[in-house]
Amino acid sequence: MLDGFTAETLARVQFAFTVSFHIIFPAFSIGLASYLAVLNGLWLWKRDTVYKNLFDYWKKIFAVAFGMGVVSGIVMSYQFGTNWSVFSDKTGPILGPLMAYEVLSAFFLEAGFLGIMLFGRERVGNGLHMFATAMVAFGTLMSATWILSVNSWMQTPAGYSIAENGQFVPENWWEIVFNPSFPYRLTHMVLAAYLTTAFVVGAVGALHMIRRKADPEARKMFSMAMWMAAIVTPIQIFAGDMHGINTLEHQPAKVMAMEGHYESHPDGAPLILFGIPNPEEKRIDYAIQVPQLSSLILKHEWGAPLDGLDTVPEEDQPPVTIVFYSFRVMVGIGMLMLTVGIWSLVQRYRGRLYDDKWLHRAALAMGPAGFVAVIAGWITTEVGRQPFTVYGLLRTSDSLSPIEAPAVAASLMAFIVVYFFVFGAGTFYILRLMTKTAGEGARAPDEGPTRAAGLTPAPQMASATPGE
Repeated sequence: MLDGFTAETLARVQFAFTVSFHIIFPAFSIGLASYLAVLNGLWLWKRDTVYKNLFDYWKKIFAVAFGMGVVSGIVMSYQFGTNWSVFSDKTGPILGPLMAYEVLSAFFLEAGFLGIMLFGRERVGNGLHMFATAMVAFGTLMSATWILSVNSWMQTPAGYSIAENGQFVPENWWEIVFNPSFPYRLTHMVLAAYLTTAFVVGAVGALHMIRRKADPEARKMFSMAMWMAAIVTPIQIFAGDMHGINTLEHQPAKVMAMEGHYESHPDGAPLILFGIPNPEEKRIDYAIQVPQLSSLILKHEWGAPLDGLDTVPEEDQPPVTIVFYSFRVMVGIGMLMLTVGIWSLVQRYRGRLYDDKWLHRAALAMGPAGFVAVIAGWITTEVGRQPFTVYGLLRTSDSLSPIEAPAVAASLMAFIVVYFFVFGAGTFYILRLMTKTAGEGARAPDEGPTRAAGLTPAPQMASATPGE
């Protein structure tokens, strides 16, 4: 079935497949860990059992998602040795320590406090339990920081020199870690993780309100999720704009592919809303566009000139079709998120947040939207960097291991089969957990202790006196 593909193509497909599976779980667990910390803090502050019920409900889902994220991440790291050994050899002096720092800081922090967060409330007390929950949340953010530093360095390398053997060697670790695209990429990814989690939580809350509108836990999680959607989505759009301007400065060919600009526009570039890329003719067919709007967005100046792919050697151009479509998927979902957020604000102001069934249905439908947007964003980032692994310095074709195509094809097929069984089962289990009610099994505050029959003395009746 995979005959005719080169080892490079298969290795790229394999990495794309595994990273697409992997990114789903960290994108969820980063936001969910912070959400758990907020829920736990609100429970300690207000002593409202709704917050404690929600914490106990979502911590089970977090545990499963976190475990699958760790396992899928380990698989990815092995591919650096099996399929991309030349890349590992040349970039190892820089990327190796950064990945080690992730393990030494983020993984150790998460591993050290995860058990306390999940099982330790009754054993260590509320204070230490809250601290452990906060440390797990901080650990997920630390993990994202190191991984985004690695990826950003591959996009905008800095602080290095190239040794005689072709290896990249560190010269300035500050410049390596805080390379030109790192702050924008980290901000964009963390906000994406928060929005991904918010829309999952909102979908679960909407599902349970559709079933039983008065469910207090469902109402609370839905309200919190809609606040996050309304507040964070505009911030994410602004962060994305800043990230785009940074990308135009350091990776102009990627932006040209995202915008579909095969030709330069000295008098201002149009914003192509949609069209069909035609790589053979170097144009966008059936383009729906707004004149000069792309110049305004990218350079904040009406009519500002923008270069096109006709200024980039053809061997250095990224695949336009994939980048063009994936970018529009990401932006389109962002606009839908903004719409739901504004919709929820209007209904909250009108006092109908819990009564608008169409809003609840829309929120339920948007549940997986964050995952799709994150994957589309990573496709835009990684495919847009092609044909390089280290942008402008190391080509993908020169990064491959000396491996034959059949070997890569065999491992790719094995990954596909195992992933769909293992992670399919894990995802199914998470969805099963989400269908349960958050307050299910929780004892009402006014209930007393349960007593077994026969252990409670029966009330004594007064004895009768003679003459009565």
